[in-house]
Amino acid sequence: MPDAVAEDDVARAATAATAEDSALPAGPAPGSGPGPAGFEQLSAVADAVLYEGYLLYPYRRSSPKNRVRWQFGVLLPRDWVERDGPVAVGVSGSADSWYQQTECLLRTRRPDAAVRVRVRYLQTQHKQVEAAGPDGGHRPVPSLRADDGTAWLTFDEAVPRETDLAVALADLLDGREHTASVGAPGGEATEPLPSGAGRVVRRREEVRARTTLTAVRLADDLVRLRVRSENTGRSADPGAPREEALRRALIATHTLVGGDGVEFVSLIDPPEELARPAGECRSEFTFPVLGGAPLAQTDGTSPYGGREASGGSTGPLLLSAPIILPDRPQIAPESPGDLHDAGEIDEILTLRTMLLTDEEKAEARATDPRAAEIIDRVDSMPPEVFARLHGAIRSLSPAGSPAPAGPPTPAGPSTPGGPFASDGLFASDGSSGGERPAWWQEGGDEGLSPTTDTVLVDGVRVGGGSRVLLRPRGRGADAQDMFLAGRAARVAAVFHDVDGSTHLAVTLEDDPAAELHTWYGRFHYFRPEELEPLTAAEGPETPAPPGPPGAHTAPEPPEAPTPAP
Repeated sequence: MPDAVAEDDVARAATAATAEDSALPAGPAPGSGPGPAGFEQLSAVADAVLYEGYLLYPYRRSSPKNRVRWQFGVLLPRDWVERDGPVAVGVSGSADSWYQQTECLLRTRRPDAAVRVRVRYLQTQHKQVEAAGPDGGHRPVPSLRADDGTAWLTFDEAVPRETDLAVALADLLDGREHTASVGAPGGEATEPLPSGAGRVVRRREEVRARTTLTAVRLADDLVRLRVRSENTGRSADPGAPREEALRRALIATHTLVGGDGVEFVSLIDPPEELARPAGECRSEFTFPVLGGAPLAQTDGTSPYGGREASGGSTGPLLLSAPIILPDRPQIAPESPGDLHDAGEIDEILTLRTMLLTDEEKAEARATDPRAAEIIDRVDSMPPEVFARLHGAIRSLSPAGSPAPAGPPTPAGPSTPGGPFASDGLFASDGSSGGERPAWWQEGGDEGLSPTTDTVLVDGVRVGGGSRVLLRPRGRGADAQDMFLAGRAARVAAVFHDVDGSTHLAVTLEDDPAAELHTWYGRFHYFRPEELEPLTAAEGPETPAPPGPPGAHTAPEPPEAPTPAP
């Protein structure tokens, strides 16, 4: 998974509350307030999590995708969530729940160590447009247009909330839990519209919630910390539709954890000696990762004794988010602002926003103040800012710098006349006994046969039909691949990408849809060093499947299998 959040299409950092939001006491702005000095290092990523999916392109109320909102980290009243039974627990916050639990490991470096926690979420706020009547009264309307053409739309907004907790670690280790209220009050505010056309009334209901901290000592300097946030309110009607229950919910709930005299252990890539206690941590409806700038000394080590900062397994901060992220996520520096949409790339989304009609832009501006900010920012974006969005390569090194160390490149069969050397693969320095193949030139991939090519893995020739165990590498592995660790799979094809790397397309043996995935050409892709051979290559069992876009031409698919009754 990439290090930059923008590369992983997570929405950008949110802007400060608008003047309309400030009509109600909205509480501290995102990323502000007391807390560890390092929390501001996480504020941009945390705001991206907070406003992920807040409003999606094309930013209009009439868009179908904006009629079902609030999809991550939603903590609803327990009686509403469990009306049909207990919720199914998972590590991602894409499912509605009434609680969120983070368990993590931390090392203590001082006897007076303290833990600091910041709980953040959005509180819904209903914006109701009301038209003025001849009798001086007002009536609710879906929309209202003034004489000058300005429009206002009834819609749901959200107010950012956050609460800080601080407690001495010694107090938690004495067996005492620390609980604090993290809820938010209800309220109402009225904004008159120009020329007496009407008014906008904003209402929000009280949100009742609490966060509890507990800790267990596992070794002299090792502690397992639990942070559990719960919605303690009750639904006005357990049978009400979701949009009504959301008025008493915490939305996009996530937690920042820091402290004094403590260092957090990566649960994605823990040090070898802490792999077992890290694996015993149980986080529910959230995914904790290291965050913030690493604590590095001049010798490249952490002052707390962790590994080298740039890729180490420990750090000073933790971000527990309802969205699966890598350790130390970052906002891409070329991103000009928040777009609230995880499904697009900045450049594509900006281009599409530019192409909205004047009527569509007017509706977006009337839908929500943050949508208006996005439209205005895109319309006024300087060419040099837009140009920065056109691709960013983060893997390049300055000329003359040594290439990053990596596993040795395995050998493969000879391909006479092809673009590879006699071992069938590039050497670690990118050479091939000839020139590196130019895939963008016609004929650059001649001599390659994905279903018959093989690669040497641990001394075993692996190719189409081979059985393997999936062993995703620890550091830098895609989070989705990690869930497949230890599963048996069958290789469908061997592919070579434009960077000279080799990837094996596999299907899971215990996947009942494996045959259908093969027919459609939908595979999981792993590097040779992420596989453990179970048998020698047995030869291809299926025709050549489609490869990565642009790499190979897909053959005609075989006749579709007959669906089981």
